[in-house]
Amino acid sequence: MWLRALELADEADRLQRQFLRYIGPGPDAARWEPPVDVHETEDGLLLLFALPGVAPEDIEIHLGRTALTVSAVRRVKLPERGAVIRRLEIPHGRFVREIALSGAALKIAESQYLNGCLEVRLVPAEGLE
Repeated sequence: MWLRALELADEADRLQRQFLRYIGPGPDAARWEPPVDVHETEDGLLLLFALPGVAPEDIEIHLGRTALTVSAVRRVKLPERGAVIRRLEIPHGRFVREIALSGAALKIAESQYLNGCLEVRLVPAEGLE
């Protein structure tokens, strides 16, 4: 029963992020949050962010002591001049996703962008505690 309650809380949190996005006053305001899978491995953490249509050169990754932050802009692309958008379901605009971290200091071992997904591997940072 407790596991089901935790699952429901996670789902509610995800839905809140998806539907109750903060749209601030300026063009730099975050408009959406990408979904992320977080896996704990023997070596550290593996995070997989779903970023369809985001150009790799637009992605910024920042690792602080208490959080990993990924941000970028997904631009709306029209297939041709004069095209009319009839439906737009894939989020676009600027996003920021912050993942809280606790415990020992971590460092980015590697990151790669493949098939619309950003994979970030975090490992313990020796001597940074």
